[in-house]
Amino acid sequence: MLSHLSFRKQKTIVMILFIIMPLLLLLTFAYYPALELIRLSFTNWDGLSPDKQWIGWENYREVFSNPEIFGVFKHNLAYFVVGIVQNILAIYFAVLLNSKLKGKMFFRLLLFLPYILNGVAVAYLFGYVFDTTQGSLNTLLGALGLPSETSWLGSESFVNYTLASIGLWRFMGFNMVVYLAALQSIPKDIYEAAAIDGASGWQSFTRITLPNIYQIIELNLFLTVTGALEVFDIPFVLTHGGPAGASETFVMKILETAFQFNNYGLASAMSVVLLVIVIAVLGVQRYFLNRGRA
Repeated sequence: MLSHLSFRKQKTIVMILFIIMPLLLLLTFAYYPALELIRLSFTNWDGLSPDKQWIGWENYREVFSNPEIFGVFKHNLAYFVVGIVQNILAIYFAVLLNSKLKGKMFFRLLLFLPYILNGVAVAYLFGYVFDTTQGSLNTLLGALGLPSETSWLGSESFVNYTLASIGLWRFMGFNMVVYLAALQSIPKDIYEAAAIDGASGWQSFTRITLPNIYQIIELNLFLTVTGALEVFDIPFVLTHGGPAGASETFVMKILETAFQFNNYGLASAMSVVLLVIVIAVLGVQRYFLNRGRA
Protein backbone atom coordinates (compact mmCIF):
# COMPACT_ATOMS: atom_id res chain seq x y z
CA MET A 1 0.00 0.00 0.00
CA LEU A 2 2.79 2.42 0.94
CA SER A 3 4.70 1.59 -2.20
CA HIS A 4 1.54 2.16 -4.22
CA LEU A 5 1.02 5.59 -2.62
CA SER A 6 4.65 6.41 -3.15
CA PHE A 7 4.35 5.53 -6.83
CA ARG A 8 1.24 7.69 -7.17
CA LYS A 9 3.00 10.61 -5.48
CA GLN A 10 5.99 10.22 -7.77
CA LYS A 11 3.70 10.10 -10.79
CA THR A 12 1.90 13.25 -9.61
CA ILE A 13 5.20 15.09 -9.06
CA VAL A 14 6.42 14.12 -12.51
CA MET A 15 3.16 15.30 -14.09
CA ILE A 16 3.34 18.62 -12.23
CA LEU A 17 6.94 19.12 -13.34
CA PHE A 18 6.02 18.43 -16.95
CA ILE A 19 3.27 21.04 -16.68
CA ILE A 20 5.27 23.64 -14.75
CA MET A 21 8.32 23.69 -17.04
CA PRO A 22 6.43 24.61 -20.24
CA LEU A 23 4.40 27.17 -18.28
CA LEU A 24 7.56 28.75 -16.90
CA LEU A 25 9.08 28.93 -20.38
CA LEU A 26 5.85 30.39 -21.76
CA LEU A 27 5.66 32.99 -19.00
CA THR A 28 9.35 33.89 -19.35
CA PHE A 29 9.63 34.11 -23.13
CA ALA A 30 6.08 35.00 -24.21
CA TYR A 31 3.77 36.57 -21.64
CA TYR A 32 6.33 38.62 -19.70
CA PRO A 33 7.83 40.19 -22.88
CA ALA A 34 4.29 40.90 -24.11
CA LEU A 35 3.37 42.65 -20.86
CA GLU A 36 6.65 44.57 -20.93
CA LEU A 37 5.92 45.61 -24.51
CA ILE A 38 2.52 46.96 -23.46
CA ARG A 39 4.13 48.86 -20.57
CA LEU A 40 6.78 50.40 -22.82
CA SER A 41 4.10 51.51 -25.28
CA PHE A 42 2.95 54.08 -22.71
CA THR A 43 6.43 55.58 -22.32
CA ASN A 44 8.77 57.87 -24.23
CA TRP A 45 11.87 55.66 -24.19
CA ASP A 46 14.86 55.95 -26.52
CA GLY A 47 16.09 52.41 -25.86
CA LEU A 48 19.20 53.56 -24.00
CA SER A 49 18.22 55.82 -21.12
CA PRO A 50 17.39 54.13 -17.79
CA ASP A 51 14.52 56.59 -17.41
CA LYS A 52 11.27 55.72 -19.11
CA GLN A 53 9.01 58.76 -19.08
CA TRP A 54 5.32 57.86 -18.76
CA ILE A 55 3.26 59.68 -21.43
CA GLY A 56 -0.02 57.77 -21.35
CA TRP A 57 -1.86 57.28 -24.64
CA GLU A 58 0.25 59.71 -26.68
CA ASN A 59 2.00 56.96 -28.65
CA TYR A 60 -1.31 55.39 -29.64
CA ARG A 61 -2.69 58.76 -30.71
CA GLU A 62 0.40 59.18 -32.87
CA VAL A 63 -0.08 55.77 -34.47
CA PHE A 64 -3.69 56.38 -35.50
CA SER A 65 -3.40 60.08 -36.38
CA ASN A 66 -0.21 59.92 -38.44
CA PRO A 67 -0.94 58.62 -41.97
CA GLU A 68 2.75 57.87 -42.47
CA ILE A 69 2.46 55.23 -39.75
CA PHE A 70 -1.00 53.68 -39.86
CA GLY A 71 -1.41 54.37 -43.58
CA VAL A 72 1.25 51.82 -44.56
CA PHE A 73 -1.26 49.05 -43.79
CA LYS A 74 -2.70 49.62 -47.27
CA HIS A 75 0.53 48.19 -48.68
CA ASN A 76 -0.22 44.90 -46.92
CA LEU A 77 -3.50 44.54 -48.81
CA ALA A 78 -1.69 43.21 -51.89
CA TYR A 79 -0.22 40.37 -49.83
CA PHE A 80 -3.67 39.43 -48.56
CA VAL A 81 -5.20 39.41 -52.07
CA VAL A 82 -2.34 37.33 -53.49
CA GLY A 83 -2.56 35.07 -50.41
CA ILE A 84 -6.17 34.21 -51.29
CA VAL A 85 -5.08 33.34 -54.85
CA GLN A 86 -2.25 31.31 -53.33
CA ASN A 87 -4.71 29.19 -51.33
CA ILE A 88 -6.95 28.61 -54.35
CA LEU A 89 -3.96 27.41 -56.37
CA ALA A 90 -2.79 25.26 -53.46
CA ILE A 91 -6.17 23.50 -53.27
CA TYR A 92 -6.16 23.00 -57.04
CA PHE A 93 -2.71 21.42 -57.11
CA ALA A 94 -3.47 19.36 -54.00
CA VAL A 95 -6.54 17.85 -55.65
CA LEU A 96 -4.62 17.31 -58.89
CA LEU A 97 -1.65 15.65 -57.20
CA ASN A 98 -3.91 13.51 -55.03
CA SER A 99 -5.24 11.79 -58.14
CA LYS A 100 -3.66 8.98 -60.13
CA LEU A 101 -1.19 11.18 -61.95
CA LYS A 102 2.11 9.89 -63.30
CA GLY A 103 5.13 11.51 -61.68
CA LYS A 104 3.02 13.11 -58.95
CA MET A 105 5.77 12.63 -56.33
CA PHE A 106 8.17 14.63 -58.51
CA PHE A 107 5.65 17.45 -58.96
CA ARG A 108 4.92 17.49 -55.23
CA LEU A 109 8.64 17.91 -54.53
CA LEU A 110 8.95 20.55 -57.25
CA LEU A 111 6.14 22.66 -55.79
CA PHE A 112 7.29 22.24 -52.18
CA LEU A 113 10.97 23.00 -52.87
CA PRO A 114 10.68 26.84 -52.81
CA TYR A 115 9.38 26.71 -49.23
CA ILE A 116 12.63 25.31 -47.84
CA LEU A 117 14.73 28.06 -49.45
CA ASN A 118 16.02 30.93 -47.32
CA GLY A 119 13.89 34.07 -47.57
CA VAL A 120 16.84 36.39 -48.24
CA ALA A 121 18.14 34.05 -50.96
CA VAL A 122 14.68 34.01 -52.56
CA ALA A 123 14.57 37.81 -52.50
CA TYR A 124 17.96 38.12 -54.23
CA LEU A 125 16.92 35.47 -56.75
CA PHE A 126 13.84 37.44 -57.76
CA GLY A 127 15.88 40.61 -57.81
CA TYR A 128 17.46 39.21 -60.99
CA VAL A 129 14.09 38.01 -62.29
CA PHE A 130 12.46 41.46 -61.96
CA ASP A 131 15.46 43.53 -63.03
CA THR A 132 14.31 46.14 -65.56
CA THR A 133 17.15 45.88 -68.08
CA GLN A 134 18.60 42.37 -67.76
CA GLY A 135 15.91 40.56 -65.78
CA SER A 136 14.81 37.14 -66.99
CA LEU A 137 11.12 38.13 -66.91
CA ASN A 138 11.56 41.14 -69.22
CA THR A 139 13.88 39.09 -71.42
CA LEU A 140 11.17 36.44 -71.79
CA LEU A 141 8.52 39.06 -72.54
CA GLY A 142 10.77 40.61 -75.17
CA ALA A 143 11.31 37.22 -76.82
CA LEU A 144 7.52 36.84 -77.01
CA GLY A 145 7.14 40.26 -78.62
CA LEU A 146 5.55 41.84 -75.54
CA PRO A 147 6.57 45.05 -73.71
CA SER A 148 9.90 44.23 -72.10
CA GLU A 149 10.93 47.35 -70.19
CA THR A 150 8.50 47.16 -67.30
CA SER A 151 9.89 48.37 -63.98
CA TRP A 152 8.41 45.64 -61.79
CA LEU A 153 9.96 46.94 -58.57
CA GLY A 154 9.94 50.63 -59.50
CA SER A 155 6.25 51.23 -60.06
CA GLU A 156 4.30 52.53 -57.08
CA SER A 157 1.04 51.15 -58.49
CA PHE A 158 1.92 47.44 -58.53
CA VAL A 159 5.24 46.98 -56.70
CA ASN A 160 3.43 45.34 -53.74
CA TYR A 161 1.72 42.84 -56.03
CA THR A 162 5.10 42.06 -57.59
CA LEU A 163 6.57 41.41 -54.16
CA ALA A 164 3.51 39.43 -53.06
CA SER A 165 3.87 37.16 -56.10
CA ILE A 166 7.23 36.07 -54.70
CA GLY A 167 5.43 34.96 -51.55
CA LEU A 168 2.95 33.04 -53.69
CA TRP A 169 5.79 31.16 -55.40
CA ARG A 170 7.51 30.49 -52.09
CA PHE A 171 4.60 29.44 -49.84
CA MET A 172 2.07 27.91 -52.22
CA GLY A 173 3.83 24.53 -52.03
CA PHE A 174 3.60 24.50 -48.24
CA ASN A 175 -0.15 25.20 -48.38
CA MET A 176 -0.48 22.53 -51.04
CA VAL A 177 1.20 19.91 -48.83
CA VAL A 178 -1.10 20.77 -45.92
CA TYR A 179 -4.17 20.45 -48.14
CA LEU A 180 -2.79 17.24 -49.62
CA ALA A 181 -2.45 15.68 -46.17
CA ALA A 182 -6.06 16.61 -45.44
CA LEU A 183 -7.26 15.14 -48.73
CA GLN A 184 -5.49 11.85 -48.06
CA SER A 185 -7.36 11.52 -44.76
CA ILE A 186 -10.73 11.45 -46.58
CA PRO A 187 -11.90 7.82 -47.11
CA LYS A 188 -11.92 6.82 -50.77
CA ASP A 189 -15.17 4.91 -50.22
CA ILE A 190 -17.07 8.20 -50.03
CA TYR A 191 -15.90 9.22 -53.52
CA GLU A 192 -16.69 5.75 -54.89
CA ALA A 193 -20.20 5.88 -53.46
CA ALA A 194 -20.71 9.37 -54.90
CA ALA A 195 -19.50 8.19 -58.33
CA ILE A 196 -21.96 5.28 -58.23
CA ASP A 197 -24.76 7.73 -57.43
CA GLY A 198 -23.78 9.74 -60.52
CA ALA A 199 -22.04 12.69 -58.85
CA SER A 200 -19.81 14.75 -61.13
CA GLY A 201 -16.25 15.74 -60.25
CA TRP A 202 -17.36 19.25 -59.28
CA GLN A 203 -20.17 17.89 -57.09
CA SER A 204 -17.73 15.57 -55.33
CA PHE A 205 -15.40 18.48 -54.76
CA THR A 206 -18.05 20.84 -53.35
CA ARG A 207 -20.04 18.23 -51.38
CA ILE A 208 -17.26 15.96 -50.14
CA THR A 209 -13.81 17.53 -50.47
CA LEU A 210 -14.48 21.08 -49.26
CA PRO A 211 -16.52 20.14 -46.15
CA ASN A 212 -13.83 17.66 -45.09
CA ILE A 213 -10.95 20.11 -45.42
CA TYR A 214 -12.82 23.12 -44.02
CA GLN A 215 -10.73 23.29 -40.84
CA ILE A 216 -7.52 23.06 -42.89
CA ILE A 217 -8.72 25.93 -45.08
CA GLU A 218 -9.30 27.91 -41.89
CA LEU A 219 -5.76 27.08 -40.71
CA ASN A 220 -4.15 28.12 -43.99
CA LEU A 221 -6.18 31.33 -44.09
CA PHE A 222 -4.96 32.02 -40.55
CA LEU A 223 -1.37 31.65 -41.76
CA THR A 224 -2.13 33.76 -44.85
CA VAL A 225 -3.63 36.64 -42.86
CA THR A 226 -0.86 36.72 -40.27
CA GLY A 227 1.77 36.47 -43.00
CA ALA A 228 0.16 39.32 -44.97
CA LEU A 229 0.08 41.58 -41.91
CA GLU A 230 3.59 40.73 -40.73
CA VAL A 231 5.50 40.55 -44.04
CA PHE A 232 9.00 41.96 -43.80
CA ASP A 233 11.93 40.12 -45.38
CA ILE A 234 11.16 40.29 -49.12
CA PRO A 235 10.31 44.03 -49.37
CA PHE A 236 13.14 44.88 -46.98
CA VAL A 237 15.75 43.11 -49.11
CA LEU A 238 14.45 44.01 -52.56
CA THR A 239 13.09 47.56 -52.28
CA HIS A 240 13.91 48.84 -48.76
CA GLY A 241 10.38 50.26 -48.78
CA GLY A 242 10.73 52.05 -52.11
CA PRO A 243 9.89 53.52 -54.49
CA ALA A 244 8.99 56.54 -52.37
CA GLY A 245 7.84 54.33 -49.50
CA ALA A 246 5.24 52.55 -51.67
CA SER A 247 6.31 49.06 -50.54
CA GLU A 248 7.05 49.83 -46.90
CA THR A 249 5.14 47.47 -44.61
CA PHE A 250 4.00 48.05 -41.04
CA VAL A 251 6.70 45.78 -39.60
CA MET A 252 9.37 47.69 -41.53
CA LYS A 253 7.92 50.92 -40.09
CA ILE A 254 8.15 49.49 -36.57
CA LEU A 255 11.81 48.56 -37.00
CA GLU A 256 12.60 51.93 -38.56
CA THR A 257 10.93 53.74 -35.66
CA ALA A 258 12.81 51.70 -33.08
CA PHE A 259 16.30 51.36 -34.53
CA GLN A 260 16.68 54.43 -36.75
CA PHE A 261 14.75 57.01 -34.76
CA ASN A 262 15.34 55.41 -31.33
CA ASN A 263 11.70 55.80 -30.40
CA TYR A 264 11.09 52.50 -28.66
CA GLY A 265 7.95 53.71 -26.95
CA LEU A 266 6.22 54.51 -30.23
CA ALA A 267 7.55 51.29 -31.81
CA SER A 268 6.13 49.32 -28.87
CA ALA A 269 2.74 50.98 -29.34
CA MET A 270 2.85 50.10 -33.05
CA SER A 271 3.65 46.48 -32.15
CA VAL A 272 0.70 46.34 -29.76
CA VAL A 273 -1.58 47.80 -32.43
CA LEU A 274 -0.37 45.18 -34.90
CA LEU A 275 -1.06 42.42 -32.37
CA VAL A 276 -4.58 43.71 -31.73
CA ILE A 277 -5.29 44.01 -35.46
CA VAL A 278 -4.09 40.44 -36.08
CA ILE A 279 -6.33 39.13 -33.28
CA ALA A 280 -9.30 41.17 -34.53
CA VAL A 281 -8.91 40.11 -38.17
CA LEU A 282 -8.56 36.46 -37.20
CA GLY A 283 -11.58 36.72 -34.93
CA VAL A 284 -13.67 38.16 -37.77
CA GLN A 285 -12.35 35.49 -40.14
CA ARG A 286 -13.20 32.72 -37.71
CA TYR A 287 -16.69 34.15 -37.12
CA PHE A 288 -17.58 34.26 -40.82
CA LEU A 289 -16.02 30.88 -41.60
CA ASN A 290 -17.86 29.18 -38.74
CA ARG A 291 -21.11 30.91 -39.69
CA GLY A 292 -20.69 29.76 -43.29
CA ARG A 293 -19.99 26.26 -42.07
CA ALA A 294 -23.14 26.23 -39.97
